[in-house]
Amino acid sequence: MVLKFPPSSLPALRALALAAVFAASHACVDNATHPAPLAAYVAASANPMCLPNLDGAIDGSELQPAFDMPAGYRISPAGAMRVIDSKGQIDAAGHRVWDWSQPEVGDQLTHVSAQKLGNQWYAAEFAQGQFVVPFDAAATTDAIYRQDAKGLYLLGLASQNPAPPEGKTLLPYAQPVLTLQLPLQVGAKWTATGKTAAGKGVLHGLPFASVDTYFVSVDAAGRLELPDITLTQALRVHTLVQVVPVAGITTTRRQVSYLFECLGEVARATSQNNEPNEDFTTASEVRRLAL
Repeated sequence: MVLKFPPSSLPALRALALAAVFAASHACVDNATHPAPLAAYVAASANPMCLPNLDGAIDGSELQPAFDMPAGYRISPAGAMRVIDSKGQIDAAGHRVWDWSQPEVGDQLTHVSAQKLGNQWYAAEFAQGQFVVPFDAAATTDAIYRQDAKGLYLLGLASQNPAPPEGKTLLPYAQPVLTLQLPLQVGAKWTATGKTAAGKGVLHGLPFASVDTYFVSVDAAGRLELPDITLTQALRVHTLVQVVPVAGITTTRRQVSYLFECLGEVARATSQNNEPNEDFTTASEVRRLAL
């Protein structure tokens, strides 16, 4: 792991060690016929003693929630399309390299942290939940999770406010959905299906239900170069989510994520709707860990 920063950013480096963030994928909720952006945030690595061992795998001890410790991400502004290279290049030594190091004009900074599940208005609907994180950059919707030694599970989504102007959202899954299988390592592949709990789904104040299928694969490891940090052994994770609403149009969306031991997700890009190419080159949103 190589860090690139001026002396004035040393305090941020300490915050990074305590408050890195990773994301798990889920179909977002824009409206009743098009619930599609991916990716809900989950804070990770609360243990400052967690040191990367570069063994090629991320286990449960290297992916832990960090409560009330915001981490920063560079994020492309809403509506801005970005050109990306998720394939990367092979260097002279035969190693894969992804160069995402160039700052982008218009990038914004967002901070994300996890909260324990407890006093939220929707807590009783997620009895197995352990923690929540903001689902969207505007922090209007929460994603509810639990984690064990075998993986990270998404239990559903809920609006932070029980009565927002656009109407409340409450989308619990009937059963938790495996979004990250642990240990995470190259070659891992799984499919998980989430079905809205019967009679429970509400999207922006209207009844809603869907069957969401997640197709996930960890297919490569290599060096990832970001504006503030270079990680020498990041794992690339591809996710395709298919959302089939009870009433409405089936939608798919892709995401490519890069995760690193103890830091969790350090970068990701989300495709446009119904993108056919796994190695898509135009992203509707790009996020990169920032100091």
